[in-house]
Amino acid sequence: RMGREGPTIALLPWGNVLEDYLDTIGVSLEAFCTNFTGSWMFGYVDALRNAGVRTVLVCVSARVTVPSRFTHLPTGATICVLPAPGIYRAIQRQMIKPYRRSVRQAFRDVRGARLLLFPLFAVLRQVMGYLCTPLWLLARELRREGCSAIVCQEYEYPRFDVCTLLGRLMGLPVFATFQGGDYQRSYLERFVRPLTMRASAGLIIAPRTEIRRVLTRYNVPSARIAQIFNPIDLAAWTADERDAARARLGISGEARVVVWHGRVSIRQKGLDILLDAWERICHERVGQHLWLLLVGTGQDADELRRRIGAKQLQQVLWVDHFVHERAVIRQYLSAADVYAFPSRHEGFPVAPIEAMMCGIPVVAADANGIPDILAGGEAAGGLIVPRDDVAAFAQALGRLLDDPSWAHELGERARRRVESCFSLEAVGEQLRTFLETRAEASAPPALRR
Repeated sequence: RMGREGPTIALLPWGNVLEDYLDTIGVSLEAFCTNFTGSWMFGYVDALRNAGVRTVLVCVSARVTVPSRFTHLPTGATICVLPAPGIYRAIQRQMIKPYRRSVRQAFRDVRGARLLLFPLFAVLRQVMGYLCTPLWLLARELRREGCSAIVCQEYEYPRFDVCTLLGRLMGLPVFATFQGGDYQRSYLERFVRPLTMRASAGLIIAPRTEIRRVLTRYNVPSARIAQIFNPIDLAAWTADERDAARARLGISGEARVVVWHGRVSIRQKGLDILLDAWERICHERVGQHLWLLLVGTGQDADELRRRIGAKQLQQVLWVDHFVHERAVIRQYLSAADVYAFPSRHEGFPVAPIEAMMCGIPVVAADANGIPDILAGGEAAGGLIVPRDDVAAFAQALGRLLDDPSWAHELGERARRRVESCFSLEAVGEQLRTFLETRAEASAPPALRR
């Protein structure tokens, strides 16, 4: 059971193997394990540590051959990297895009004589998500670390299903968070997922819309769901001096600056909407000193570069690499007057919360989590507009760019909102209380206190 003596939990991230995510942002496995901080996971680590809970991050990789252990320098957390099973590696070698939903998109050269293997490829695509977790090695590490619970990123993913089974076999409660994965990738999940959702100890879900979806679709008892926000280290996100931040970028103090930061995935992050809105803003404000600052890279970096060039946008400054150091991100945010968040699909995004803590007002599309982060709209420091609405997004940005005093007031409200609702201390206590309560409730009667 989880007790006040200081429990340890295992936190397992989404994805078949860790490099499927890291490769898209240009971060090495070693860098992730030693100094990476740009993730909700390490916010959880910090928050839980504040509440007296130790976290072991357990990842799977196809690039290690034996279990490897690292110490994450910024948080002190243990990171255990387990080798992917041989059967998964064999399937992976035949694939080009493992997460695609069709056989032809996922596997190499499904034509000619290989068409005879199409039924086999179809089966492999369905089951590969269930074959990527080395259960025996994972069980050994859970025992070695003395873990009293398992927390998975995303319940709509096969790893959650296999961990729920493993938890039953080991007598460990299994939890899951929601970070955006609200869809299934295989038909097999349709049959397995309802069982594992009801067998799990609890679900940590921040957006109210997602809570309603889970309650309706899976009939999970409401007591097993907790609305807990993703945390942020308030001390790490205090804004730098604005003129100094701008001087480092070569931006004058008189300019009006809009900033966005994150992973460059054009469709998901709505970057096409942002560029179209920025084009309108510049066209309507000819002669004004305006800048759009983009910070980040990803799988669609080449396409983003093409779009910027095609629109001939001259007032765009793009830092085309993935920045995960909090101090560096804070410098970019501190140079801005307004934060833009045009995403179409999110779980519970951390990026706008980071901007809000730096005292920057937010213009955001109404993706999952945004109505919760900006509950009250202007009272919480931001403007919410419909997704895919270029005109509305441009109008909201323009309102803040044209009225610096109002933008400053919204920025102050944004900072107060974060301080009251998203601190490590507040979220850490909520997490520990929920994990302890649900672990106790889900234990067999003979093991309850």
